[in-house]
Amino acid sequence: MTGESGCGAGPAPDPCWSANTLPLELAPTEPSHELDYAEIGRKLFAGHCGFEWAVASTAQLPPAGAPEIAFAGRSNVGKSSLLNALTARKALARTSHTPGRTQQLVFFGLGGSGSAATLRLVDMPGYGHAAASKQMIASWTRLCREFLRGRAPLARVYVLVDGRHGLKPLDTEILDLLDQSAVSYQVVLTKRDEVKAADQAQRIESVMAALERRSAAFPEVIFTSARSGEGVGELRAAIAKLLLERRS
Repeated sequence: MTGESGCGAGPAPDPCWSANTLPLELAPTEPSHELDYAEIGRKLFAGHCGFEWAVASTAQLPPAGAPEIAFAGRSNVGKSSLLNALTARKALARTSHTPGRTQQLVFFGLGGSGSAATLRLVDMPGYGHAAASKQMIASWTRLCREFLRGRAPLARVYVLVDGRHGLKPLDTEILDLLDQSAVSYQVVLTKRDEVKAADQAQRIESVMAALERRSAAFPEVIFTSARSGEGVGELRAAIAKLLLERRS
């Protein structure tokens, strides 16, 4: 277990949550086109969320259970900050001024722990940290590649991209890996508060254009800011919709 991630301080698990369904109180009764995904997402992420596992090899992976979503991105993209904003916790994923601190796959249980979890959040090692040794980079790459290609519960990978700069070559490499692994992914831009409002639409359009011919890419881009909260509700809603669609 790394020293980077700690337990969330959310409420006790709701007994209505199970490994493969939403809580009963969140289970939709309306037709799918009438669902308020923003509200479902808000309630989903308001529940218990805490640290479960940190693994350095696929042999240590927890047993398959709840659906999983993973978060990948460059080592300085603000991944920990966004995870904290998403779950409305200050230290679920501990932020660091030293990029590249996450060196393992870190699992968090949402809605409960172990078999009681509704959803697992997976914090993947950040890529592109210049100070990392070649051996360490090779180890991280092998771990991520094996996880992506062999993890049945994995519903989607959210690839975090610095919204100030858009896609960089290292981001393109992870998209290539996801396409090759046939793993569904969606690009989430970060640091929206640092991008002029007039430039935000163009930044989204340029990323969308780069994704057009990518077979595993989900055709929507979400622009977020962990600092201001912009786009966080939209991301929660997208995750809730994904979970409901996977359940049906």
